[in-house]
Parts: sequence; C-alpha cells; structure tokens
Amino acid sequence: MPLPTTCIGAYPKPGYVPISDWFQVRCDDVDYGDKVLRKWTEYSEKDIEALLDRATAEAVADQIECGIDLPTDGEQRRENYVHYQCRHFEGFDFENLTETVQRNGAYKSELPTIRGPIRATDNSTLVRDWQVAEKAAGRPVKITVPGPMTISDTTADAFYHDAPKLARDLADALNGQIRALAGAGCCNIQVDEPIFARKPDAALAYGTETLERCFHGVPAGVNRVVHMCCGYPSYLDQDDYPKADPGAYLQIADAVDGLADQISIEDAHRHNPAHLFPRFEKSSLIVGFVTVASSRVEPVEEIRGRMIEVLQHLPADRLIAAPDCGLGFLGRDLAMKKLKNMCAAAKSV
Repeated sequence: MPLPTTCIGAYPKPGYVPISDWFQVRCDDVDYGDKVLRKWTEYSEKDIEALLDRATAEAVADQIECGIDLPTDGEQRRENYVHYQCRHFEGFDFENLTETVQRNGAYKSELPTIRGPIRATDNSTLVRDWQVAEKAAGRPVKITVPGPMTISDTTADAFYHDAPKLARDLADALNGQIRALAGAGCCNIQVDEPIFARKPDAALAYGTETLERCFHGVPAGVNRVVHMCCGYPSYLDQDDYPKADPGAYLQIADAVDGLADQISIEDAHRHNPAHLFPRFEKSSLIVGFVTVASSRVEPVEEIRGRMIEVLQHLPADRLIAAPDCGLGFLGRDLAMKKLKNMCAAAKSV
C-alpha cells in the first residue's frame, strides 16, 4: 500500500482572485463582511463569489492531479487564515487596529483588536467553503481552522488580559464552527496550532486543554487533525526566518499524542531526530516531506529516502505524507512540481 497523502491548508491563489493573500485592511478595499477584497468596481458580489468558487475548484483539481488523496479547499477565500475566522466572532474590532510586534521582534503588524467577549456569530461560512470544495473534488476534502493559541498570537487583546481565559472562549467559539462542519457531513477537520511549537510552555500549561475543547462533541467518524508547523517565512527562499526551537516537538509530544487522530509536523525544512517519531503512540503523524519556503524541488528519490528513514521509527499505517505547511509562497507551477514528486515518492515506498 502506498503512503496516503494530503495537503496542509493554503494553495497559491490565481491572479484573478480579488483577495489579498495577507491582511490589508488599511488599503482602499471593499469589505464584504467575511473577506477583504481589492476594489474591483466592475464586479458584483455575486461575480466575486463565482470567481472564488472557480478558484477553489481549480485548487482542488490541481491537488488531485498531483496525486493528493485528501485535498484542502486551498483557503482561496481567506485574506489571512486567522483573521478570516475572526470575522465570524463577536468581540473583534477590525476598524481600530493595534500596532503589535510579533515573533520576537521579527514582524510589526497592525492587528484586529479584541474589545469584548468572544462569541461565534455565524457557523455557516466554513460549511459553505467545504461544500463548494467537496462538490468540486468529488471526494472528501479537509477544512482547516486556526486554533485558540494561534488566534491569540495573531490579534491584539484589549479586553481579557488573561491568556488562558481568552483561549478557552476562542475554543468554545471554534467548537461551534467545528461541530457545524461535522453536522453538515465534513469528516476531515484540522485545527492549526503552530504556536504550540513556538510557545511549548504555554501549550502545556493551557493550550492542550483548549485544543480538546475545540473538538468537544465532535462525533465518531470525524477525522480530527492538529497541525503544528515551526514558522513561516516572509518571502520565498528566505534563509534566516525565525523558526521554533528544535526541541519543541520533543517537549510537547507526550502531551499532544492522542489529542487528535492525526498530528501534523514539519520535517522537510529541518529533519526531526529519530527518537521523536516513536513518542507518538496513539495519533497518526502527518509528516512534511517537501519544503514550503524554498524554490528547490526535492527529487523523488530524496523524498522517498526520507520516508523510508521515518518508517524505521513509525508504523506505516500511522504515517501520512504532506508538505511542511501551506503552499502559498510557491506559486502554482512550483507547488505542483513539489506535490507531484512527493506523491510519486509516497506511491513507491
């Protein structure tokens, strides 16, 4: 049996999509409520929805063409995968932003600000996103949501001043979204918590508990996934972008094992030590076998060799192949080359 394959979340957007890839609320944009759109005065909201549906279908088709077994919707509707989610929660102020220094001084951003209690206002948006993608795919599609700690780290808190309490309220709001997806028939739901790797002490103190809250009441048969990457670059082929500590996965492995059916970790950008893999005794591992920050296309034999190395320490029935993280920086051609090589390697192991 070949190794199963999946993607993590984002897929490169085509040029016709009228959504910025990153959060840009202070440019001259048109706001349609759940997305920030460039001012395309020649298009109606209905026309824009049709473009986003088209982009989603193309992103799914590309992944399937490359050999991906479980594609994602490509997050084509999201200007930023965190803030897209926050637009469906009460308590966030998208008008009066807060300038914040992030990632140990690596980034300075103007962020949406929490000014009241967090509550979910609309649980239908992600259901719609999933339905569009799965109809286009003709097979199961995975939908992603940002986790409580990751949302906290990518917004400004002017209300709670209590990180565990904020994370719990975010988890409860996310739980409504996740249960709505499951109720509609979505069987593959992923919570992204890269901050687990960046802030392992906080993950152990309260993050694992809030992660569990995200999945409360989710019925049997739904594949619960958690993604924990080690950091994202500012541009393609950036060599010195900040990454999580190399020992972070080892620090949190025992605590997160079993919290989800599948746990997604990076391995291509920086190989993990062999003794990490046996620490996961309950959850399957989605392991990154191609990089998302480098334009170098890994040869099939190189990817296959690393897969064989990992299989010396993890049973084949608990290993899934994927890229390290989302593919947004690569562009369509480069992303497809990497995915095709990864899938060819997975089929040959």
